[in-house]
Amino acid sequence: MRPVLREALVVEGRYDKNTVSQVLDALILETRGFGVFTDPELVALLRTLARTRGLVILTDSDSAGFLIRNHLRGALAGENVKHAYIPDIPGKERRKSAPSREGKLGVEGVPGEVILDALRRAGATFENESAENESARHARGGITKTDLYALGLTGTAGSDARRAALKKKLGLPERLSANALLEVLNALMTPEELAALTRDGPPE
Repeated sequence: MRPVLREALVVEGRYDKNTVSQVLDALILETRGFGVFTDPELVALLRTLARTRGLVILTDSDSAGFLIRNHLRGALAGENVKHAYIPDIPGKERRKSAPSREGKLGVEGVPGEVILDALRRAGATFENESAENESARHARGGITKTDLYALGLTGTAGSDARRAALKKKLGLPERLSANALLEVLNALMTPEELAALTRDGPPE
């Protein structure tokens, strides 16, 4: 069974996300490389997650990775943010024809145990049986796709508009897909809280 990370995790791109998701169970968000520099909505989402469940930043150990990390460090100053660092490991990722300019493996290329060790050294916390009740609020699968359909947020006339209104009310990026929205909602609230929010909030 994969470890379950309590905090949300930030990585640079989809290949990093794919690697990490094979190692642990977590809410993983991407900076899209330098895209986070010009995306205030994403920064606002990261700030919200840092406040509600904590945030761990895991970027490559090259200059670009540190530039992204340092940008987030400034943008999220004062929030509950932890920084995990992978060691400098020479090599290249399998999908690449040549090593990166600095010749280091990125997050996507390091072994799973290296990622887990980096997270534990950063002080990241993992759920276990004794913490199950304490973490029930953020348990994965609490809000389902069926819930979204029943609330008119997917698959019905006007669901796009209702979903857009909900994202705006929660301060979420408008580009967030329905599947990504489901992950974020599970990190932020219970099914009952979502139902109450949609009753009170998003207009038809």
